[in-house]
Amino acid sequence: MNDRYDAGYGGDHDDRYELVGYDEYGRPIYQPTAQQQPQQQPYDPYAQQQGYGYDPYAAGGQQTGQYPGQSYDPYGTGQQSPVPPYDPYGNGAAQGAPGAPGTSYDPYGHAAASGQQPRVAEQTAYIPQQAGPAEETEAPAGDGRSERDYATGQFAFVEEPDTDSEDVIDWLNFTENRTERREEAKRRARSRLVALVVVLALTAVGGVGYLWYAGKLPGLSSSSDSKTGTATSAAAQKRDVIVVHLHNTKKGGTSTALLVDNTTTQQGTTVLLPNSLAVADDDGSTTTLAKSVEDDGSSGTREAIDTVLGTEIQGTWRLDTPYLQNLVDIIGNIEIDTNAEVPDPDAKKGTAPLVSKGKDRTLGGKAAVAYATYRASGEAQNAQLERFGQVMQGVLRKVSSDAQGATVTVQTLAQILDPSLTDKDLGTFLAKLADLAKGGDYKTALLPVQTDGTLSAQASDSVVKDVLGGTAKSPDKDAAVRVSVQNASGVKGNSEKARIVLLNGGFTFLEGGTASAAQSASKVVYTDAADKENATEVAKTLGLPTSAVTKGKTSSNANVSVVLGQDYEPSAS
Repeated sequence: MNDRYDAGYGGDHDDRYELVGYDEYGRPIYQPTAQQQPQQQPYDPYAQQQGYGYDPYAAGGQQTGQYPGQSYDPYGTGQQSPVPPYDPYGNGAAQGAPGAPGTSYDPYGHAAASGQQPRVAEQTAYIPQQAGPAEETEAPAGDGRSERDYATGQFAFVEEPDTDSEDVIDWLNFTENRTERREEAKRRARSRLVALVVVLALTAVGGVGYLWYAGKLPGLSSSSDSKTGTATSAAAQKRDVIVVHLHNTKKGGTSTALLVDNTTTQQGTTVLLPNSLAVADDDGSTTTLAKSVEDDGSSGTREAIDTVLGTEIQGTWRLDTPYLQNLVDIIGNIEIDTNAEVPDPDAKKGTAPLVSKGKDRTLGGKAAVAYATYRASGEAQNAQLERFGQVMQGVLRKVSSDAQGATVTVQTLAQILDPSLTDKDLGTFLAKLADLAKGGDYKTALLPVQTDGTLSAQASDSVVKDVLGGTAKSPDKDAAVRVSVQNASGVKGNSEKARIVLLNGGFTFLEGGTASAAQSASKVVYTDAADKENATEVAKTLGLPTSAVTKGKTSSNANVSVVLGQDYEPSAS
């Protein structure tokens, strides 16, 4: 359906244009209204005007009248020149009018040979309410185009852009984008919260698992079996063990300890071995640990300890007191809790003690040696042994936890080590123990030994089995001569001095106590005739005359009983 812009068909009338016809598509054609002049004839679209001209619809193609004085000007130019008759097909007429002398009409627009009619300037018709006609460049003659052709752009309906609608679209896009950003931020926040919860949960589980594995959870580390779980028994745990012999180069005597690194439970322990521990010597006879260290050397003593405790010692570290002093000075002193005041052996009486009693005492090399070897009058040998254990643990807390650093410390001592232990092996071993000591996973335990030097059931359970992972195998009681000593000399320390002498002599010492009254002469008593020779050997060891040996009644557990009288002189033994 055509949208007619016809001034005479339901639209506003514009007097400047008039309808002149329709094209082949049914579209109206307008032209400016011609200015009526008295001499001009009205426009006849079918060329049926009065006067001269050709009427194509007249019968027989008759000529109608003559040309008037003024010809019709279809474009209102006002020119008064003669014009050719109307050509309904837009073909230019030949020069001269039809019917004129010497000319003929060509109804198909073929130009006459005499030339082409020059084009008259005109105004192009256009549809009202549309843009005006664009200027046309005059087409060359003979191009076959009609003078009434129009460009399609003249009839295009241009739609004005709606800026308001674009603003609305922009606002909707902005609102939508902001909503999407908020939703995306919420999603990211939820994802981060979930990830944080997962990380915290994994961290908590890992921490609890580590504490459980390390045996540090409350209530799970009280027993040795729960330290590593019930899956690994004490005997199946892996341990590295070396034996340390502290030799007192000034006063004599030795102190022995085992350094144990349990690599399964990550626990370190110093096991103190009393000198009275009964062991077997090279020929199989029973002797004491102290005498074995003195007579059998490091190799024989190491094998004897393995036999008694069921351990596997990897090496022996002989530590003389001067080297202990240098070691403490190299690592920069130690801090321990002391249980006794130790006087300075080189100072005069009345001076301040070298080591004072109390907690967190700082000891240098000299003070550490004095405290480790100190034994007060009347004290048992175990009291001095425990002080040695304190010093060793204090040293381990100050040694470097780095294997290379600990090895350098050992090399700095310039000590000749036992062939069973190189400086690198000792440095690496000490570094591992130092790491345990600094972390609080280190302890010191005293091996319980009975008066006859053998191990009790308590020792087998608490130390030998749990700490060392071995089995106690004390020598046969009949293998060592058990000597009971009673002090009747009136001197308090004589019994302990006799004990040391007897242990060093390979006898088993049994404490007989102190007599209620002093006796002038010492006695050595045996019961069985087979023990007479042993009694004579005991008298010689204590520095007593053989005349003191007599047959009589002994204590129930002893082969030989000794009563120390006022004639006993410890220096002679």
